[in-house]
Amino acid sequence: MTRPARLVVLRHAKSAWPDGVADLDRPLSGRGRRDAPAAGHWLREAGLLPDTVVCSPALRTRQTWDLLSGELDATPTAVHDPRLYAASSAELLHVVRETDESCRTLLLIGHSPGVQDLVVALTGAAAIGDCLARVRRKFPTSAIAVLTLPGTWKGLTPGSCVLVDFAVPRGEEHR
Repeated sequence: MTRPARLVVLRHAKSAWPDGVADLDRPLSGRGRRDAPAAGHWLREAGLLPDTVVCSPALRTRQTWDLLSGELDATPTAVHDPRLYAASSAELLHVVRETDESCRTLLLIGHSPGVQDLVVALTGAAAIGDCLARVRRKFPTSAIAVLTLPGTWKGLTPGSCVLVDFAVPRGEEHR
């Protein structure tokens, strides 16, 4: 029996706000550089190694992936999709529906509020424990939401997923 497909939604790690730097080019802050590897460690420990990674082209999301992926045992090449930058939940859902059916775990690395809105829309009311209440309250940097799909990527609809986990891994200085 095949396990259900999983969508792992990650908000990029904490970014810096340097003067004169365009939003697309903002790098991670020191905290972000510490938290991104912690997110990778959490994914590895949870057994959530992605088959496919779709990442916003923003510098902070690319740096998050680069630091996170160093903590994984094997890493696919990330696709840097410009549609993820400043995307709404509907736009993100469109991208997720394009996932190849052979993918069992998709990691989507994006921005707020789109990632939070996507998780809430896909979950409806189906969640384990207090995960959904926590997601609705806040989706901080480095937050990871894990959803299971009932069917195919192409058939994904709002309210059809179950939110099975929500974590906010932090680097050593934040524990």
